[in-house]
This record gives sequence, C-alpha cells and structure tokens, in this order.
Amino acid sequence: MKNLFVCMVSLLFPLCGVAQSDVASKLEVYPAPAGVELKHDFEVKVRRLGGEWQTLDTYAVKVDRVADARHNVENASLAYFDFEGEVEVSVTHRAAPVHTYKIRPLSYDIPSRQDDHTITFKLDRPRNLSVEVNGDIFHNLHLFANPIDEAKPQKPRKEKGMIYFGPGIHRLPNDSLSVPSGSSVYIAGGARVFGTLYVTDAHDVSIRGRGIIHPEGRGAGVVIKRSKRVEVEGIISTQVPVGESDSVSVRRVKVISSYGWGDGLNVFASSHVLFDGVFCRNSDDCTTVYATRLGHRGSCKDITMQNSTLWADVAHPIMIGIHGDADHGDTIEDLRYVNIDILDHKEQQLDYQGCFAINAGDNNLIRNIRFENIRVEDFRQGQLVNIRIFYNKKYCAAPGRSIENVLFRNITYQGSHAEVSQIAGYNEERTVKNIRFENLTINGTLIYDDMPGKPKWYQTGDMARIHVGAHVENVSFVKTEELH
Repeated sequence: MKNLFVCMVSLLFPLCGVAQSDVASKLEVYPAPAGVELKHDFEVKVRRLGGEWQTLDTYAVKVDRVADARHNVENASLAYFDFEGEVEVSVTHRAAPVHTYKIRPLSYDIPSRQDDHTITFKLDRPRNLSVEVNGDIFHNLHLFANPIDEAKPQKPRKEKGMIYFGPGIHRLPNDSLSVPSGSSVYIAGGARVFGTLYVTDAHDVSIRGRGIIHPEGRGAGVVIKRSKRVEVEGIISTQVPVGESDSVSVRRVKVISSYGWGDGLNVFASSHVLFDGVFCRNSDDCTTVYATRLGHRGSCKDITMQNSTLWADVAHPIMIGIHGDADHGDTIEDLRYVNIDILDHKEQQLDYQGCFAINAGDNNLIRNIRFENIRVEDFRQGQLVNIRIFYNKKYCAAPGRSIENVLFRNITYQGSHAEVSQIAGYNEERTVKNIRFENLTINGTLIYDDMPGKPKWYQTGDMARIHVGAHVENVSFVKTEELH
C-alpha cells in the first residue's frame, strides 16, 4: 500500500526540467519556475574563475520589519546556487549606486570590490550570506551558496520510496502531504512547493533538496511530530518545528518568516536533535528548546546547533526553557550551541530580550548548557544575555525550578546597542547557579575577574553590563590560554 502511495505522488509531481550545469567547475544554477514571484532589485551572476557568467533568478522573500509594535512585511531578495571549488560572484544593485555595503556574517571577512552599482567577490566554500547595500537590511539579498548535492537522485521516478518534486510549481492537495515511514522526499532546485510536509508517527524519513517549500501564507514547510530518525537537508522554508521526536537532523536548511509567531526552528519535548549549517531569519525566535508544549509532552535532552547563522527581526536568536509541564516539572539538559554568527536581535519588550535567553518557567529544570565560539554583531535592540527563573503569567503556570551549569566560551560582541543583561533567580529555593564566562570579549575588551582597569569594588559583571541579581550563585568571568 505504501509503494502505491509513493508511486501515485511521484506521478503527480513529475520531473519537469533540469539544472544548468558547468561540469568542469561543478557549478549548478537553477532557473526559477514560470509564475513564481521574483524581485529585481539585484542582478546576481556567478561563474567559475575565468568562465562565462551565469545569471541567477532572484526570488521575492518576505521579511519582517516591526514598527509601532506591528509586523510589517517587506520584500527582500533571495538567490541560490551550488558549487565546488572556487567561484566569482557579481551583485549589481539596480536601484541606486552603491555608497556602502556589507557582506554578512562579518566574521567571514570575504574580500570584495565595488564599482559604481556592482559588488564582486569570490567564494571558496559554501556560505549563507546577506548582501546589504546602503544600510538597507529589509531589501537585502539573501544569497545561499550551497555545496554540490552529491546525493541528488539520478532516476527519482524509479527509486523505491521516493517522492519527487521536480523543477516547477507544485501545490499540495489540501495544502499538506503526510510522509510515510521509510520514504525519501526530494525537492529539486528550481522547485516551489506550496504547502506543508508532515512527518507524523513515522520513522526513517529524509527530506532533501535545494528547492523552496512552505504554504502561500503563514505556516511551516516541514512539521515533524512523534517521529524517529528523520533527516531534513538543504531546502528553503519558513519554519521547521520538531515535537516529541528522537534522532532528528536538520542540515543546511534556510528558514525565513515574516508573520507573528514565526519561530524558525522550534524543539518541543525531543531528544538527540542536530541543527548544522542552518540559516534563520525569523519574525519571532530563531531557535527554541522547550519541554511540554502545544500537545507535545516530555523533557528535552541532547540538542545541538552548530555552524549556523541567526537573525531575529523580533524576539530572540536563541531561546530556552519557558514552557513545560508545570504540574510535574520537566528537564531541559545537555544543549550545545557552537560556531554561530548572530546578525541581529530586535525586541523592545524587556521581558523578551536576550541574544542568549534561558528563561525557566513551568517548574522546568534547565542544566548543562554550552555556548561556544559565537560572534554577535551590532544588533538593533535587546540584551546580550538574559538568564532568569521567572513566572510569566502570560505563558507559564509556575516559575521554573533551577538553571545550573551554563558555560559561555569565546563569545564576542561588537556593537553599541546592547541594553543591560540580566542573571536572576526567583527565590531561595529556585536559584541560578554555576554560570561561567570564559574569554567573553565586548568591543575588543576581554572581560575577566582580574582584568586591568576594574575597580576592586566593582562586580565583574558591571564591566560587561551584566546585572547579577538575587538568588544567583557562583558566576565567574575567566581568561583562559586558548582564545578562539
């Protein structure tokens, strides 16, 4: 019965085109399907060194500009291609001459040159980039330079268990499709799928490709519920939530949202989840880890995000812990965030600030959290760190139990818009303890307990504009020999 289902779906979405390919340089570009909304702010070209230029179609992608406490949708640009080796990229801004520009993340330090309207630079490895002209972050170019997809199906209509969306526009029946156990879904470059893929009570599922999938309006492109051994790789979407699941990997996925509650990569009541090489630009939290929430029940353990880029147009880049089972208490533990660039954080509400936010509610115990090698750029408004046990009556039925054993290692912030950070417990029984900052650097200054220039009567947190409040034990700022 399962094979019949897969065959029927494959017939509904046949192969309808091929990528343009430069075999010598392993450069692949994907023409946009007829009828999809494009944006013409930029002319984007790519070539192997010394080769012929190939023009990339640039899609219109909706982003969120919050003004007067309201979400305002702006149309930015998006383009993508695959390559191996080294390529040259040309970005021409059609609207006006280029007076200033940035290629972010800034930590990539990509050499570039500019001539009137055109910016040119080289890439020698896959990168997820934002090209911003004249300070405009809401009409920027999102440029996703992917690795060559070596796992691309060669004969997708003949592969057992394959659901294939070839280049072109596809609309899922009733805006959704359930993916059965043992299936592989491939969304080819140049495909635009309208709707949501649901992986529910399933196991051994993969969803891969280079194309775009999400509903016409708001909503996630892929939803994973109560499932095991699920892989999602390479696609472009809006949201990919994971609930009550085990052994899930999300690699090189790009999620961009523009509406309220537009969290990018949620984790609820799940274990052994990996995010690797993802790009999130979201209209709410970029990435969250919660326990019991939205019908998913249980604790969270072993969650890793690495080699990724986070951009919160509103709310938090990283948010941990507010939701759980207030009656019984859940545990969120063993979380790692490694090698990450945070490009923005914009939140006026003081209760919802923090590039690194650990907010324990609902009797949650949160422990063993590690942030390492993370670079925070000059975000627009918010706090660098917000670690609190609190009772937020809007979202919680009780305060959290404890936050303990949190390590910040090799964190840098370069900017001037950070408000005062907070570390605070709730009462004598509900405390924050064992928070360690190793090699915290703010605007080039290394913050540690014996740093030169710190008055003896100051707390070290004062030098970092981090307020250490009541019911907090053992906060330390240290310098180690190995600086990243």
